[in-house]
Amino acid sequence: MVVVIVGPTASGKTGVAIEIAKELDRLSGMAGEEAKGMVLAGKGDSKAVMLDKKDDVCYNGGNNSSNEGAICSGGKVGYEGAEIISADSRAIYRGMDIGTAKPSLEEQQGVKHWGIDLVNPRERFTVADWKKYTQEKIAEIQKRGNLPMVVGGTGLYIDALVYDYQFGDENKRLQTDREELNKDFILFGIKWSSDDLRKRITQRADKLFTQELLEETKKLVQEYGWGSQAMKSNIYQFAWGYLQGEYSLEKAKELFVYDDWHLAKRQMTWFKRNKNINWLSLDEIRDNVVKCIQDE
Repeated sequence: MVVVIVGPTASGKTGVAIEIAKELDRLSGMAGEEAKGMVLAGKGDSKAVMLDKKDDVCYNGGNNSSNEGAICSGGKVGYEGAEIISADSRAIYRGMDIGTAKPSLEEQQGVKHWGIDLVNPRERFTVADWKKYTQEKIAEIQKRGNLPMVVGGTGLYIDALVYDYQFGDENKRLQTDREELNKDFILFGIKWSSDDLRKRITQRADKLFTQELLEETKKLVQEYGWGSQAMKSNIYQFAWGYLQGEYSLEKAKELFVYDDWHLAKRQMTWFKRNKNINWLSLDEIRDNVVKCIQDE
């Protein structure tokens, strides 16, 4: 199984993925202790071991936008832990840390993260490159006995992976039909009301616009200039405008919120066309993902 968690910017994808990974680690540790107890006892009491695997109601596919209950029933955990692969086309760039809201080492809480800091801002990195990289990482993570979780808001990255888009001169037709979902993937989306999501974006703007962001912006401009699209499509354009005296700090925040809000709307338009995504609130998603993992 590969769990995919999508959602618009500022929806809380990375944070909840880390929570899920930590919970799997905890459950795996509990299972290990119970297994040791069984060996020492010689024979077991069924109440002292992991829950039996229940009927599998975890599924790939079907529009679950109106879901109000558990998607999965729960059972045993067959993974040692989980590792996260970022599906964010901005997080791939080295040096763009604060502005892309990458989780710091402290925020990662010991959970392995992949798909960040892959190339410099001037370097070319295509959807095909990301797909190949991610497929390799999924195989490595599974070989370690861990659960791969692909987490991000770049819709084309997600579609290329889960619908196995093919790239190259012989595959020039536009692949947007989402023909058949790879059975190894289960997709979850984080749903917010428009008002609540806009509030989250505004709150994040207040957290991001710090002296550290301004220093990061100056360093990036000195090293890469404004020649790459990576610089122009991020918060850095507004931080730089403030540094150049084009507008106040409050105006820079306002412009960023407007820009990020429209990014979120574009992302949701993309994801809502995908009928295989199971939409849940942030409060619901952790428990349901863990139950689906237990059901596998």
